[in-house]
Amino acid sequence: MSSSSPASEIVKAVGGPDNIASLTHCATRLRFQLVDGSVVNTPTVEQIPGVMGAVPQSGDRYQVVIGGAVTTVFNDIMDLPEMAHEGQPGGSAGRSDAEIKAAARSGGPRGKFSWLDSFFEFLSDSFRPLIGPLLGASLFITFMSLMATTGVIGNWADPRVPLSPSWQFMNLTWKTVFYFLPLMVAYNAAKKVGADPWVGFSIMAIVMLPGFSALKDVAHQATIAGSQVDIVTIFGAPLTIFDYGSQVFPPLLMAAVLGPLWRGLKKLVPENLQLIFVPFLAMLIMLPLTAFIIGPIGVYAGAYLAKGLSAVNSVSALIFAIVIPLVYPFMVPLGLHWPINAIMLLNIQTLGYDYIQGPMGAWNFACFGATAGVLVLSIRAKDTTMRQTATGALVAGLVGGISEPSLYGIHLRYKRIYPSMLVGCLIGGVIIGIGGGLHTSAFVFTSLLTIPAFNKIPLYCIAIAAAFFASMTMVLIRDYRTPEQKAEALAAKNATEAADAAPAASVLPGAKADATAPVSPDVTAVSTSASPAAAGGVDTATRTLTITSPLVGRALPITEIPDPVFSTGVVGQGIAIDPEENTVYAPADGKVVTAPESGHAFGLALDNGVELLIHVGIDTVELGGKGFDVKVKAGDTVTAGQPLVVFDKQVIADAGYSNITPVLVTNGFAFAEVTGTPADHVDTSTPVITVTTN
Repeated sequence: MSSSSPASEIVKAVGGPDNIASLTHCATRLRFQLVDGSVVNTPTVEQIPGVMGAVPQSGDRYQVVIGGAVTTVFNDIMDLPEMAHEGQPGGSAGRSDAEIKAAARSGGPRGKFSWLDSFFEFLSDSFRPLIGPLLGASLFITFMSLMATTGVIGNWADPRVPLSPSWQFMNLTWKTVFYFLPLMVAYNAAKKVGADPWVGFSIMAIVMLPGFSALKDVAHQATIAGSQVDIVTIFGAPLTIFDYGSQVFPPLLMAAVLGPLWRGLKKLVPENLQLIFVPFLAMLIMLPLTAFIIGPIGVYAGAYLAKGLSAVNSVSALIFAIVIPLVYPFMVPLGLHWPINAIMLLNIQTLGYDYIQGPMGAWNFACFGATAGVLVLSIRAKDTTMRQTATGALVAGLVGGISEPSLYGIHLRYKRIYPSMLVGCLIGGVIIGIGGGLHTSAFVFTSLLTIPAFNKIPLYCIAIAAAFFASMTMVLIRDYRTPEQKAEALAAKNATEAADAAPAASVLPGAKADATAPVSPDVTAVSTSASPAAAGGVDTATRTLTITSPLVGRALPITEIPDPVFSTGVVGQGIAIDPEENTVYAPADGKVVTAPESGHAFGLALDNGVELLIHVGIDTVELGGKGFDVKVKAGDTVTAGQPLVVFDKQVIADAGYSNITPVLVTNGFAFAEVTGTPADHVDTSTPVITVTTN
């Protein structure tokens, strides 16, 4: 085994062989089932050469991101003498990863809570696709707030304040998103649980029809849990009439019930009748269930959660303003912030304002300030990769109010950042609390553009500025790297500079140096200088390589991949394909490096020097090959357009996994730039990735 292999260090970092209950791997990651996951220090794992990242999970599961070399590292680990005492590490010979998880779920208190992973993923995937329209609506809200602040119009958020028809129409530009938010959530949530998303959409739509609201005219009032509600009798059963606009708890509960019902119906209904009767029977059951039971439960559940937070805020606005920004940095990575977002929406609907978003802004700007500190340090250190990461994350934060690029791309990877960031959170929260708290009349993403949406603009500006610059200053003083990480970065920088200075370096690793060799049809040469190839030298002209889509479908930016390991670019840059058909093709001539029997992922070394990962769906390794018909094996030579695998989208969806397929360049470090090109529809002739050589 090569002395440079990280195998031994990884085993030691995860607690040694006695702490490894099971080890498997997929196309990019080592998947550990540990005896005790709490003993692992993730930053230590991420410092190991060859490790691209690490992802702790519940149930003592742990993933180490390696990239294209994962098979080699896995084999190196299994060849270690300390791992050879049993057929599988930890005595788990013959058990699959799914079986290990099942054992963990039933084998102890930590294992019993592994369902939390699925729960938070369900919440996250129900809301994440809506970030675009929510961001757009928040900017419309900011504009309306600015107009009200400058006295052009009255209080646009108060329905009692008359507005001219023109401004009433402007108000509709943001209301269209929030009023129909339950339908959007229902679509995403139903899709996440493996049901037909349009059926989920249709079920939720019944309580949003004008005719449903009109039943209020013939209803009688009753008191339930201290609240006055409208009730109408339908076939002898009481139906509670609510305004479901902007409600998100009812569609989430509806989808949670629809998912198992849908899977059960597919087992009961013969396959040749499923197209008609599975949707029909699901709607027959779920439409009245949602209107009579699930909808009201969702409304009341959200109301009680909102009342709980309101009670804390009423007791002490100072304590509330401090607690919210201090807990948010830990809630967002776990997905716990989505229910709080739902409560914000409910507050606006019931109270006419929300009191959570102001303190939340302190956390957001503390997060962005820490990123700004990292950016300054990366510029000083001439760390190009971190500079690009921090720049993108900072722009996304300050302009869009999105914290995930900062969190997943930087903060969670460096343990020294969080203490610095929490200082900013505390200072911003204290300022807001001393100032008596903040209100906003609409749901907005807390960014520079949405400052006018808050009622005390000077107080808000002082608080977020203090949070931003306090975190930034702390990062500049303390650094975001440990001394060891700084030394490693310096060594890597020196090695890169030495490599750049080496004479006669090849433009592309693995590419032919012969300037007369034919160029692959997926390569477009872009000459920036006269080529010395005619004089017998190496062709160092800049070239642009284009990679066509391996699937037919919709091309998405990698940020929309529902897996932070892929969406943050840890594995590599590229594109994501939401497939419309069921076959994956080789995008160019090359060699198959990785082709597991599960068929869920393929590593290709293309003839043009690009190393490509095609990962069919997310977490589909768990299917163990079900629904996948693999057409190639490792070591095969493939030509452009040759099928690699035929997969069943429905099998993947029914299992609760996403079909979105990352297509990533895993050796992007060898090139000047790797860029994905999103498009509404692509086929196997459509360029989706552009690679620029040095």
